[in-house]
Amino acid sequence: MINSRPRKYLFTKGLDQYFTDVYKAYKFVIRFFKEAFHPPFHLREIINQCYEIGVKSLPLITLTGFITGIVFTKQSRPSLSEFGATSWLPSLISIAIVRALGALVTALICAGKVGSSIGAELGSMKVTEQIEAMEVSAINPFKYLVTTRVLACTITIPILGLYCGFVALMGSYFSVYTNESTSIVSFFHNGFSTITFLDVFSSVIKSIVFGFTIGIIGCYKGYNAVHGTLGVGRAANQAVVLAMFLVFIEEVTIVQIANWIRYY
Repeated sequence: MINSRPRKYLFTKGLDQYFTDVYKAYKFVIRFFKEAFHPPFHLREIINQCYEIGVKSLPLITLTGFITGIVFTKQSRPSLSEFGATSWLPSLISIAIVRALGALVTALICAGKVGSSIGAELGSMKVTEQIEAMEVSAINPFKYLVTTRVLACTITIPILGLYCGFVALMGSYFSVYTNESTSIVSFFHNGFSTITFLDVFSSVIKSIVFGFTIGIIGCYKGYNAVHGTLGVGRAANQAVVLAMFLVFIEEVTIVQIANWIRYY
């Protein structure tokens, strides 16, 4: 008869590994905040990462945002038409995009594009011992590689979120104009008549939290990659999956807090 490990032992081992990973992630985040506020700040590298994350993501953000605005408008029109309320379409689209879609779509795109790129890049540097070589050269690899990328994500993704919202509204206007020939002034006046400061503020806060999450998850997975090239692919994959999961959790949490502030 073949002996097998007791299920209780396997469960305990898995639980211990989970809490160990959580503790490592906690130490990683704490170290980031310690390094972020002490010189040197590597401003040139931060600007370079902002370019890599922001400018190179503009084409994809532009296309996705524009299509999102068109599709959401076309899907919403039939329901409003049944009640003769198509004039409410700009307000409905503006609320949806400003409150949720702009920041969320941007975060999901960046989680797939930026998160995987950071995880693969740092993972490759880790398994090829380039990070250890930087330590020998008296360079702090954590500050130069991790801090700069997380700060760049935290700065750039909110800007991309606002840009995505604007492009989505332009796509929505294009759809409305082709059906009703509404002027752009009338569209934006009706759209923003229902938008409050809290809506814009909560959207920006969400984007900042999303940017930090995507950056720190990508860096953590890449910086701790093991097992050679297999570990690089695994780090990139885990960075995307975990970042998207946390983005949805943060979206729900921040929306609940914003609704509580709005109604109470």
